[in-house]
Amino acid sequence: MATVGSTTPIPQHAPSIEYDDGELAALAVTEAGRVARYLRESGLEVEQKTSVSDVVTEADRAAEHSITSLLRRHRAGDGILGEEGSLVEAQNERRWAVDPVDGTYNFVSGSDYWCSAVALSGPDEYLLGAIHRPATGETWVGGSEISARRGATPLRPLAPGDLADGCLATYLHPPFLSEPDLAEPFRRVSQGAATMRMLGSGSLDLAAVAEGKYSVWCQHSCPEWDWLPGKALVESAGGRTSVVEVAGYDWFVAGRPGAVEQAVELLAGG
Repeated sequence: MATVGSTTPIPQHAPSIEYDDGELAALAVTEAGRVARYLRESGLEVEQKTSVSDVVTEADRAAEHSITSLLRRHRAGDGILGEEGSLVEAQNERRWAVDPVDGTYNFVSGSDYWCSAVALSGPDEYLLGAIHRPATGETWVGGSEISARRGATPLRPLAPGDLADGCLATYLHPPFLSEPDLAEPFRRVSQGAATMRMLGSGSLDLAAVAEGKYSVWCQHSCPEWDWLPGKALVESAGGRTSVVEVAGYDWFVAGRPGAVEQAVELLAGG
């Protein structure tokens, strides 16, 4: 194993091993989660990014390095865009979006509701996502050419549903509640659901949506690494996804057929 710094184990894999995209994505997130968990158990220094709840640690960077190193060995021509600054220009039409630790505030606070996630986008609307939750050992993979699964178990296709009968998973930083252009759409969509959950890891929320545990997920202003892994899972489980602009902000919505359209209408003021 190689190391980041002097203590962080980074697994190495021979480039001669052939992985398909789904296998490689699952391997990348599993090992990133292992690296991050190891470092959390060893103690962390936490830095603020944009707010007290938007933080980064050595574990985020080491986990991202684990993913990018693996991808560069096995998909040398693919582009990479990482939350913690990794940027590799593509030599083809494929690009990976990397979220080494999604739910970092949970991660540094001792909660186990965090994950590692990647997505691969390519030509002809090709999309693949993988999400790994180290606390439970669960790994979800799905995409435009792969039916959604948790481990080796296929997910049941999502049945249509009504937002008013289901749970809305979402997130909004408290300071945004003072901005009417964000707070008002948020109020409308949240009041349209039977109940609401705000747990702090969008990719884990979207994996739960793909499994049918929540009806809809929505959040505004999502970067690729927060949106594409879960979008791939939900769509490959038979769900719907949408991006709608409301008052200058993009809202990202995914979930059961029917419930997504209702959420979009509420966000837009219908």
